[in-house]
Amino acid sequence: MWTRLAWVIALLPRNACVVVLRAYRAVISPLYGNVCRYHPSCSRYALEAIQQYGVVRGSTMGAWRIARCNPWAAGGIDDVRERRRPYDVNRFGFVLAPAQQQPQAPVGTPRPVLLPQRTRKA
Repeated sequence: MWTRLAWVIALLPRNACVVVLRAYRAVISPLYGNVCRYHPSCSRYALEAIQQYGVVRGSTMGAWRIARCNPWAAGGIDDVRERRRPYDVNRFGFVLAPAQQQPQAPVGTPRPVLLPQRTRKA
């Protein structure tokens, strides 16, 4: 129980930024229209960066992306690099505590081989 509460408290700043960015994307972003030179848009990029990397690094990544988004930029596809262990995200965009990982078999343990089943002809 305590570890769950610790995760909720630790992820609270990320989820507060998610609420702010979702509100921006719902209210202010439609007023601008589709003007971003990159895909995904700068606000979506910042949202994904904060979800995966946290408030400080994600905000820095988002600010750098906004600085690169200018009329002389070539644009194109610019996704947030996936972390080795990405956090789980729900439908709204809130970051959840990582799922409990199942213990893996030690290195060198043979894995079972699944063979295709034969069907009998009638």
